[in-house]
Amino acid sequence: MTDRALVLGGGGVAGIAWEVGMLAGLAEAGVDLAAADTVVGTSAGSVVGAQLAAGVDIEEAYQRQLVPPQSEIAARLPWSTMLRWGWAAMSHRDPRKARAQIGAMALAAPTVSEAERRAVLESRIPVRDWPARGLLITAVDAESGRFVVFDRDSGVGLIDAVGASCAVPGVWPPVTINGRRYIDGGVRSAANVDLAAGCDPVVVIAPLPGGAGSAPSVARQAAALAGRVVVVTPDRAAKRAFGRNLLDPASRAPAARAGRDQAAREAARIAEAWVP
Repeated sequence: MTDRALVLGGGGVAGIAWEVGMLAGLAEAGVDLAAADTVVGTSAGSVVGAQLAAGVDIEEAYQRQLVPPQSEIAARLPWSTMLRWGWAAMSHRDPRKARAQIGAMALAAPTVSEAERRAVLESRIPVRDWPARGLLITAVDAESGRFVVFDRDSGVGLIDAVGASCAVPGVWPPVTINGRRYIDGGVRSAANVDLAAGCDPVVVIAPLPGGAGSAPSVARQAAALAGRVVVVTPDRAAKRAFGRNLLDPASRAPAARAGRDQAAREAARIAEAWVP
Protein backbone atom coordinates (compact mmCIF):
# COMPACT_ATOMS: atom_id res chain seq x y z
CA MET A 1 0.00 0.00 0.00
CA THR A 2 1.35 3.40 -1.00
CA ASP A 3 1.74 6.06 1.68
CA ARG A 4 -0.95 8.71 1.87
CA ALA A 5 0.33 12.28 2.04
CA LEU A 6 -1.13 15.53 3.31
CA VAL A 7 0.50 18.74 2.09
CA LEU A 8 -0.20 21.94 4.02
CA GLY A 9 0.84 25.23 2.46
CA GLY A 10 1.71 28.69 3.69
CA GLY A 11 -0.68 31.56 4.35
CA GLY A 12 0.10 33.41 7.55
CA VAL A 13 -2.10 33.51 10.64
CA ALA A 14 -5.22 33.36 8.48
CA GLY A 15 -3.85 30.34 6.63
CA ILE A 16 -3.21 28.46 9.85
CA ALA A 17 -6.77 29.08 11.00
CA TRP A 18 -8.31 28.15 7.64
CA GLU A 19 -6.33 24.91 7.45
CA VAL A 20 -7.33 23.96 10.99
CA GLY A 21 -10.96 24.73 10.16
CA MET A 22 -10.74 22.62 7.00
CA LEU A 23 -9.23 19.67 8.87
CA ALA A 24 -11.80 19.89 11.68
CA GLY A 25 -14.67 20.10 9.22
CA LEU A 26 -13.38 17.19 7.16
CA ALA A 27 -12.94 15.07 10.29
CA GLU A 28 -16.52 15.86 11.25
CA ALA A 29 -17.58 14.68 7.77
CA GLY A 30 -15.70 11.41 8.22
CA VAL A 31 -12.56 12.30 6.26
CA ASP A 32 -9.63 11.89 8.65
CA LEU A 33 -6.59 13.53 7.06
CA ALA A 34 -4.77 13.06 10.37
CA ALA A 35 -4.29 9.45 9.21
CA ALA A 36 -1.71 10.60 6.64
CA ASP A 37 1.53 8.63 6.61
CA THR A 38 3.47 11.69 5.45
CA VAL A 39 2.74 15.33 6.29
CA VAL A 40 4.50 18.12 4.40
CA GLY A 41 4.35 21.51 6.13
CA THR A 42 5.42 24.85 4.69
CA SER A 43 5.23 28.07 6.73
CA ALA A 44 1.68 28.17 8.16
CA GLY A 45 1.38 24.53 7.15
CA SER A 46 4.34 23.61 9.33
CA VAL A 47 2.47 24.89 12.40
CA VAL A 48 -0.64 22.89 11.54
CA GLY A 49 1.32 19.86 10.34
CA ALA A 50 3.39 19.66 13.53
CA GLN A 51 0.25 19.56 15.64
CA LEU A 52 -1.59 17.11 13.41
CA ALA A 53 1.31 14.68 13.04
CA ALA A 54 1.92 14.77 16.79
CA GLY A 55 -1.65 13.71 17.49
CA VAL A 56 -3.09 17.00 18.77
CA ASP A 57 -6.89 16.73 18.68
CA ILE A 58 -8.03 18.73 15.68
CA GLU A 59 -11.27 19.84 17.35
CA GLU A 60 -9.29 21.26 20.26
CA ALA A 61 -6.99 23.01 17.79
CA TYR A 62 -10.04 24.46 16.05
CA GLN A 63 -11.52 25.77 19.28
CA ARG A 64 -8.22 27.49 20.07
CA GLN A 65 -8.49 29.41 16.81
CA LEU A 66 -11.78 30.91 17.98
CA VAL A 67 -10.31 32.31 21.19
CA PRO A 68 -9.01 35.91 20.98
CA PRO A 69 -5.21 35.70 20.51
CA GLN A 70 -3.17 36.73 23.52
CA SER A 71 0.46 36.16 22.54
CA GLU A 72 0.41 36.94 18.82
CA ILE A 73 2.40 39.87 17.44
CA ALA A 74 0.48 41.98 14.94
CA ALA A 75 2.31 42.30 11.62
CA ARG A 76 1.77 43.27 8.02
CA LEU A 77 3.46 42.18 4.81
CA PRO A 78 4.06 45.47 2.93
CA TRP A 79 3.43 45.62 -0.82
CA SER A 80 6.98 46.90 -1.22
CA THR A 81 8.32 43.70 0.31
CA MET A 82 6.10 41.54 -1.90
CA LEU A 83 7.27 43.44 -4.98
CA ARG A 84 10.90 42.84 -3.99
CA TRP A 85 10.15 39.12 -3.63
CA GLY A 86 8.54 39.10 -7.04
CA TRP A 87 11.41 41.00 -8.62
CA ALA A 88 13.94 38.54 -7.19
CA ALA A 89 11.89 35.58 -8.41
CA MET A 90 11.53 37.02 -11.91
CA SER A 91 15.04 38.38 -12.35
CA HIS A 92 17.01 35.14 -11.84
CA ARG A 93 16.87 32.04 -13.96
CA ASP A 94 18.55 30.17 -11.13
CA PRO A 95 15.94 29.65 -8.37
CA ARG A 96 18.65 29.34 -5.74
CA LYS A 97 20.08 32.77 -6.61
CA ALA A 98 16.59 34.25 -6.44
CA ARG A 99 16.07 32.76 -2.98
CA ALA A 100 19.47 34.01 -1.82
CA GLN A 101 18.51 37.54 -2.90
CA ILE A 102 15.33 37.31 -0.85
CA GLY A 103 17.39 35.89 2.01
CA ALA A 104 19.73 38.87 1.91
CA MET A 105 16.73 41.16 2.20
CA ALA A 106 15.48 39.14 5.18
CA LEU A 107 18.85 39.30 6.94
CA ALA A 108 18.97 43.10 6.59
CA ALA A 109 15.37 43.79 7.63
CA PRO A 110 14.56 45.23 11.09
CA THR A 111 12.32 42.78 12.97
CA VAL A 112 11.51 41.62 16.47
CA SER A 113 14.12 39.39 18.10
CA GLU A 114 14.31 35.65 17.47
CA ALA A 115 13.43 35.08 21.14
CA GLU A 116 10.23 37.15 20.88
CA ARG A 117 9.18 35.33 17.74
CA ARG A 118 9.97 31.92 19.24
CA ALA A 119 7.69 32.68 22.21
CA VAL A 120 4.80 33.19 19.79
CA LEU A 121 5.46 29.88 18.07
CA GLU A 122 5.70 28.04 21.37
CA SER A 123 2.26 29.39 22.29
CA ARG A 124 0.85 28.05 19.01
CA ILE A 125 2.33 24.57 19.20
CA PRO A 126 1.52 22.50 22.33
CA VAL A 127 4.12 19.83 21.44
CA ARG A 128 7.91 19.93 21.50
CA ASP A 129 9.02 16.52 20.22
CA TRP A 130 9.03 15.32 16.64
CA PRO A 131 6.27 12.79 15.95
CA ALA A 132 7.05 9.23 14.95
CA ARG A 133 5.31 9.53 11.60
CA GLY A 134 6.82 11.27 8.57
CA LEU A 135 6.71 15.03 9.10
CA LEU A 136 8.64 17.15 6.61
CA ILE A 137 9.12 20.86 7.36
CA THR A 138 10.53 23.14 4.68
CA ALA A 139 12.84 26.14 4.91
CA VAL A 140 15.46 28.03 2.90
CA ASP A 141 19.05 28.90 3.89
CA ALA A 142 19.01 32.70 3.90
CA GLU A 143 22.60 33.12 2.70
CA SER A 144 22.93 30.39 0.08
CA GLY A 145 19.31 30.07 -1.05
CA ARG A 146 19.54 26.31 -0.54
CA PHE A 147 16.22 24.57 0.01
CA VAL A 148 16.19 22.39 3.12
CA VAL A 149 13.76 19.86 4.55
CA PHE A 150 13.81 19.19 8.27
CA ASP A 151 12.54 15.94 9.78
CA ARG A 152 12.97 14.00 13.01
CA ASP A 153 16.39 12.76 11.86
CA SER A 154 17.79 16.25 11.13
CA GLY A 155 19.01 16.89 14.67
CA VAL A 156 16.96 20.10 14.77
CA GLY A 157 14.35 20.92 17.40
CA LEU A 158 10.75 20.92 16.24
CA ILE A 159 10.11 24.54 17.29
CA ASP A 160 13.29 25.68 15.54
CA ALA A 161 12.24 23.90 12.35
CA VAL A 162 8.76 25.40 12.44
CA GLY A 163 10.20 28.82 13.25
CA ALA A 164 12.49 28.64 10.23
CA SER A 165 9.64 27.57 7.97
CA CYS A 166 7.54 30.50 9.20
CA ALA A 167 10.24 33.18 9.02
CA VAL A 168 8.55 35.43 6.46
CA PRO A 169 11.33 37.53 4.87
CA GLY A 170 11.13 41.18 5.83
CA VAL A 171 8.56 40.49 8.56
CA TRP A 172 10.05 37.94 10.98
CA PRO A 173 13.70 37.29 11.83
CA PRO A 174 15.56 34.47 10.09
CA VAL A 175 15.99 31.58 12.53
CA THR A 176 19.46 30.51 13.63
CA ILE A 177 20.07 26.75 13.53
CA ASN A 178 23.58 25.33 13.99
CA GLY A 179 25.14 28.63 12.97
CA ARG A 180 23.06 29.09 9.79
CA ARG A 181 20.12 31.45 9.28
CA TYR A 182 16.91 30.14 7.71
CA ILE A 183 13.81 31.73 6.18
CA ASP A 184 10.32 30.72 5.13
CA GLY A 185 9.97 27.52 3.10
CA GLY A 186 7.34 29.34 1.05
CA VAL A 187 10.12 31.29 -0.65
CA ARG A 188 10.77 28.15 -2.68
CA SER A 189 7.11 27.19 -3.19
CA ALA A 190 3.83 28.04 -1.50
CA ALA A 191 3.35 24.38 -0.55
CA ASN A 192 6.32 22.36 -1.87
CA VAL A 193 3.93 19.73 -3.18
CA ASP A 194 6.73 17.87 -4.97
CA LEU A 195 7.93 16.47 -1.62
CA ALA A 196 4.90 14.16 -1.74
CA ALA A 197 6.19 12.44 -4.89
CA GLY A 198 5.68 8.70 -4.64
CA CYS A 199 2.70 8.99 -2.32
CA ASP A 200 -0.85 8.13 -3.38
CA PRO A 201 -3.26 9.68 -2.68
CA VAL A 202 -2.06 13.22 -1.98
CA VAL A 203 -4.31 15.92 -0.55
CA VAL A 204 -3.01 19.48 -0.79
CA ILE A 205 -4.55 22.24 1.33
CA ALA A 206 -3.11 25.50 0.05
CA PRO A 207 -4.17 28.93 1.33
CA LEU A 208 -1.90 30.61 -1.27
CA PRO A 209 -1.77 28.49 -4.43
CA GLY A 210 -0.01 30.92 -6.76
CA GLY A 211 3.57 31.07 -7.97
CA ALA A 212 5.91 33.59 -9.56
CA GLY A 213 9.03 33.29 -11.68
CA SER A 214 11.23 30.55 -10.28
CA ALA A 215 8.68 29.69 -7.58
CA PRO A 216 6.22 27.17 -9.11
CA SER A 217 2.50 27.31 -8.43
CA VAL A 218 0.74 24.61 -6.42
CA ALA A 219 -1.17 23.52 -9.52
CA ARG A 220 2.04 23.12 -11.52
CA GLN A 221 3.67 20.98 -8.85
CA ALA A 222 0.51 18.93 -8.29
CA ALA A 223 0.19 18.22 -12.02
CA ALA A 224 3.65 16.66 -12.01
CA LEU A 225 2.68 14.03 -9.42
CA ALA A 226 1.53 10.58 -10.39
CA GLY A 227 -1.54 9.04 -8.77
CA ARG A 228 -4.52 10.69 -7.13
CA VAL A 229 -4.00 14.31 -6.17
CA VAL A 230 -6.68 16.59 -4.70
CA VAL A 231 -5.93 20.30 -4.29
CA VAL A 232 -8.08 22.48 -2.04
CA THR A 233 -7.76 26.27 -2.18
CA PRO A 234 -9.81 28.98 -0.42
CA ASP A 235 -13.25 29.69 -1.83
CA ARG A 236 -14.71 33.20 -2.05
CA ALA A 237 -16.04 33.15 1.49
CA ALA A 238 -12.65 32.08 2.85
CA LYS A 239 -10.84 34.80 0.92
CA ARG A 240 -13.20 37.38 2.39
CA ALA A 241 -12.55 35.97 5.85
CA PHE A 242 -8.80 36.27 5.31
CA GLY A 243 -9.11 40.00 4.76
CA ARG A 244 -6.28 42.07 3.32
CA ASN A 245 -3.67 41.09 5.89
CA LEU A 246 -2.97 37.38 6.31
CA LEU A 247 -0.74 38.15 9.30
CA ASP A 248 -3.46 39.92 11.31
CA PRO A 249 -4.37 37.84 14.40
CA ALA A 250 -7.93 39.19 14.12
CA SER A 251 -8.38 37.02 11.02
CA ARG A 252 -8.05 33.79 12.98
CA ALA A 253 -11.64 33.14 14.03
CA PRO A 254 -13.35 34.14 10.75
CA ALA A 255 -10.80 32.18 8.71
CA ALA A 256 -11.23 29.08 10.89
CA ARG A 257 -15.02 29.22 10.54
CA ALA A 258 -14.72 29.72 6.79
CA GLY A 259 -12.44 26.68 6.55
CA ARG A 260 -14.88 24.54 8.45
CA ASP A 261 -17.77 25.69 6.28
CA GLN A 262 -15.81 25.01 3.09
CA ALA A 263 -14.85 21.54 4.31
CA ALA A 264 -18.48 20.45 4.16
CA ARG A 265 -18.50 21.31 0.45
CA GLU A 266 -15.13 19.67 -0.27
CA ALA A 267 -15.57 16.48 1.75
CA ALA A 268 -17.07 14.30 -0.99
CA ARG A 269 -14.33 14.81 -3.56
CA ILE A 270 -11.57 14.45 -0.97
CA ALA A 271 -13.15 11.29 0.44
CA GLU A 272 -13.28 9.76 -3.03
CA ALA A 273 -9.50 9.80 -3.17
CA TRP A 274 -8.65 9.47 0.52
CA VAL A 275 -11.02 6.99 2.12
CA PRO A 276 -10.02 3.35 1.36
